[in-house]
This record gives sequence, structure tokens and C-alpha cells, in this order.
Amino acid sequence: MATKDKSREAHFPAIEKKYGEKMSYWHKVMKEMLDEKYPAQMAHLMENYGFSRAHANALVMYSRGSVSSQRFSTMTDYLKSVDPIQAKTIRAMFKAIQSKHPKLTVEIAWNKPMLKDGDKYVFGVSASKKSILIHPWSNTVVKSFLPKLEELDVKIKTIGVPNDWKVDAKLLQDMVKARMAEKK
Repeated sequence: MATKDKSREAHFPAIEKKYGEKMSYWHKVMKEMLDEKYPAQMAHLMENYGFSRAHANALVMYSRGSVSSQRFSTMTDYLKSVDPIQAKTIRAMFKAIQSKHPKLTVEIAWNKPMLKDGDKYVFGVSASKKSILIHPWSNTVVKSFLPKLEELDVKIKTIGVPNDWKVDAKLLQDMVKARMAEKK
């Protein structure tokens, strides 16, 4: 289960308990791998010590100087980090959804803006250089909307839209409504 504490050190008690060694031991392991790249460090911990991805990531990132997994604390912080055209599109997406579903709350999770219905995620986005990915949090919802997504880059769990996408408010509202119904 994810911890509310976004510090890498929040994972340390669980690492000690699950893998049977004090953190001083794990820091020595990481010191010996200082010159290795991130994937090699992750693989070493997972393959040789049975680390979960989350625990390996916490230890590797901490050893690389990253003490927190949280880069953004607000939607505004996130939007400052993306291209202005993407920021405008993302704002329009959230505005369209929240105009129909005003009780949804915005939360930053996995360093991306998400909308929650109570304790369930119903929508999220992430930005790359070439596109914005929509996360409806449901393979079933993606599949059920396929006929309306023909012009978009549909994957198993995400939908890619152009950075300057003319927001289809009805489509987004309907997808969120379907996701909310699925969670009841």
C-alpha cells in the first residue's frame, strides 16, 4: 500500500523488515553500485534480493540523491512544468470534466494530476513532448469508447491526444461517468 509520506525514507522500515537487513547494509550495497545506471541498480536489487519495484526504486533513488518522490504538490506546479500549449489543453480537460462532475477532487499522484471520486481515481493525465496521455483508470472504459477514439492514439490503458487537442468535453465527461459507474 502506498504511503502518504512521499519521502524515500518512508520505505526504509518496510525494507528492513521485509528483506532482513538494516538500512546501513542496503546503503553499502548501493555504494558498491554507485557507477551503475538506474536499470542495472533496480535489476540487481530485484533479482538478487527479491526487492519489489517500489522498494528498489525508493532505495535506488535515495542513493542517487532524490529524497522525495513528490515533484509537484499542486496542479499549478505541474502545469508550470509542461509546455504552455499542453498546460492550456490540460486545464481545458479538467474544466470540462469538473463542470459536469463538480464533486471530483484534484490530486497529484505519481507526479501527475488526477481526479478522484472519493478514494477512487477516475481520470488523470501525463504529458510528454509529443502528446498528452489521458488515463481513464479502466481498460473496460477505454474499450467501450473505442468507436469514439478512432482519431486518437489508443493504447491498453491510455489514450494519446495532440498537445493542442480541441477538447471533446462530452467524450471526457462520458468516460469519467462510465468510470464512476464502474467503481460503484
